[in-house]
Amino acid sequence: MRRIDLSLATWRKSSYSNSDGGECIEVSDGHPALVPVRDSKDPNGPALIFEAAAWSAFVSAVKAGELTA
Repeated sequence: MRRIDLSLATWRKSSYSNSDGGECIEVSDGHPALVPVRDSKDPNGPALIFEAAAWSAFVSAVKAGELTA
């Protein structure tokens, strides 16, 4: 398993996060082939790291309404 140092990462809130501060995620750009994701309410907590292709497929499925609660 490859580790990446996220201590200096710049995070941005997802455009799909809701406006009341709950259910928010943040992503960090600038990591070739990887997409780090974390809970914005717990910035010191763990981050999940996805392969870029898998993250792209997930975002496309969300946009298309293919995922249900």
